[in-house]
Amino acid sequence: MISWRILRTTAVCAAALMLAACAGVRPAEYLSTTVGPPRPFSPAARVNGILYLSGQIGTDSSGTIVPGGIQAETRQVMENIGAVLRRSGSSFERVVKCTVFMADMKEWGAMNEVYVTYFAADKRPARSALGANGLVLNAKVEIECIAY
Repeated sequence: MISWRILRTTAVCAAALMLAACAGVRPAEYLSTTVGPPRPFSPAARVNGILYLSGQIGTDSSGTIVPGGIQAETRQVMENIGAVLRRSGSSFERVVKCTVFMADMKEWGAMNEVYVTYFAADKRPARSALGANGLVLNAKVEIECIAY
């Protein structure tokens, strides 16, 4: 049978470990929107040095999807991501993971032709890509990233 002394000691140790683990946690920082129409989310949030970017689509400063198809949209998406990274004190060199959502996976190759130009060949981030059944504003591509 386990004694109350052992249970109390175990509980005190567990509480001490939890406090120690939480001691380094800093409050989240949320980047505010400065261009385009208001959106119901932050462009990025930083938690403990990790920067989580919201998905970006190929909109210009007025909030309109740029014309020209998947490559033009991808270029604008990446420029939008770059702007958020810079405002957050980061850069494409510090991106470690991207997720690409595409309205038509048949355009994957054309999207990649533009996407790869934003990263050094030896420092491309981990990435997932998936087809989506409709993106906001009828976008062809949306990309979200994680950086530091």
